[in-house]
Amino acid sequence: MRILVTNDDGVHAPGLAAITRALAAWSALSPDQDQRQVIVAAPLTNQSGAGAAIGTVFERESVAYRAVTVPGAETVPAFGLDASPALAVILGLLGAFGPPPDLIVSGINLGVNIGRSILHSGTVGATLTGAQMGTSGLAVSLRSDGERHHWETAAEVAVSLLRVLSDAPARTVLNLNVPSIPLPELRGIRRGKMSSAAVIKGVTRVEDEDGGTDERSVAGAEQPERAFAPADQRERVRESGSRRDARSGPRPGEGIIVLHRGTAVPSLGDVSDEGPDEDGALVAAGYASLTALTAITESRSVVTDRLVARALADAQARLIEG
Repeated sequence: MRILVTNDDGVHAPGLAAITRALAAWSALSPDQDQRQVIVAAPLTNQSGAGAAIGTVFERESVAYRAVTVPGAETVPAFGLDASPALAVILGLLGAFGPPPDLIVSGINLGVNIGRSILHSGTVGATLTGAQMGTSGLAVSLRSDGERHHWETAAEVAVSLLRVLSDAPARTVLNLNVPSIPLPELRGIRRGKMSSAAVIKGVTRVEDEDGGTDERSVAGAEQPERAFAPADQRERVRESGSRRDARSGPRPGEGIIVLHRGTAVPSLGDVSDEGPDEDGALVAAGYASLTALTAITESRSVVTDRLVARALADAQARLIEG
């Protein structure tokens, strides 16, 4: 079995080193070491929030790479790429680093990937990209909690899932979120339902107009806890406007949009509105949360089939009439 390790925090991130060391140790325990091989291919720079993006590959003819060394796993072949996590996976599956891998392990990400934030995660996006190409994957994330990050806890839980995942149907994707606590303090691992947690729960627009600021709350149905931009951000708008005035005169209509953070932030926000079996609540309660994901597929439900048929008929009629 060949395992490709990637992440979105960058090839030099401590989380990637932790999971690589754990996988290397797990590989060494194989009766036949040739059956388990680990290789690292990850972005050279931080690509957090990249989702499954691959960038404007049609504007480039190649991808630069650099051989690197993973601390504590010096014998594992490792490459830092000028690429997103998803593109790194595509390159690996197409044979850029030898025979295509049988499994993708992405992480360990610093910060939870729960709820709606999963859509934007480069950690998860790498595994979903692998699934689109027929390969199963495991995305691993650790709650960011203070200065001590218990990478080894997430690594141990991740390795414990590999035997079942390797035998699972192709395209299986699992999303693992682990609290940052010592392994003996972990309460267990449970299946987590995907919550409604988001990275951004509201916004406020602060507009620079004629030297002033116009604060307009444009949050969604859920109002943000903080209605207006902090004073330091409002001051930056004023300073920006003053600099522009000195150069080219007033330019009203510019400003900033203040982001109000939601639950799905690295340290995990307030989960009081989640059910006890939802992903964020489980992590907050000291459990590792495991969620099965499905890559993008064509929708062929009865309802969707009827909707598409109606849309085609209506569009065709309008085009003919026009």
